[in-house]
Amino acid sequence: MGTISPAWSAPPAVRALVTTRESGDMASPAARVRLPVPAQPRWLKQVHGIRVLVQPSDEREADAAVTRERGVVCAVMTADCLPVLIADRGGSAVGVAHAGWRGLCAGVVEATAQAMRSRDLVAWLGPAIGPRVYEVGDEVRAKFLAADDAAAAAFAPTRPGHWLLDLYAVARQRLHGAGVTEVSGGDFCTYSEPERFYSYRREGSTGRMAALIWIE
Repeated sequence: MGTISPAWSAPPAVRALVTTRESGDMASPAARVRLPVPAQPRWLKQVHGIRVLVQPSDEREADAAVTRERGVVCAVMTADCLPVLIADRGGSAVGVAHAGWRGLCAGVVEATAQAMRSRDLVAWLGPAIGPRVYEVGDEVRAKFLAADDAAAAAFAPTRPGHWLLDLYAVARQRLHGAGVTEVSGGDFCTYSEPERFYSYRREGSTGRMAALIWIE
């Protein structure tokens, strides 16, 4: 089955994967049951916010999840938004965040890192829309710069009033600011690889990939 395994320095007890288009639409229960995971993933009701759930939880509305329990599978679904996987180097905690531009700007990455309760974290950036094609307006850039002037480096001008946004660059900035010194991944583009990834910007109505992480 088509999945991507992160290339990062997480400890052996930490397991993670991201599904691809070949895996099927993760919004479909039929596709979910084929996932090679030790337990039913803890699916979220994502709202482009910054709330983080500590799993297992009976609640669902959130855009990130962390766990310190073995065999509990944290999950987010994406189709251009950025999945950010985070692990404690000691293997005691893992987390995953759904970081579209709204959540990224508001601080979902920092909130997830804080909820891990560790000062020794590594992160991996999964498939998202890439910096050569993700065009946004002046209002999006203004929101990022209002939060952090350093975000200006993640924008490149295109036509008047529009900019290319590098979600990966902003995520690295935010992770480093949260004390995560090692960040891997960030070399995908969901929009530019239609045979491999779903893309909401490219297709409008489309399926979803899943990013999953757990402790064995």
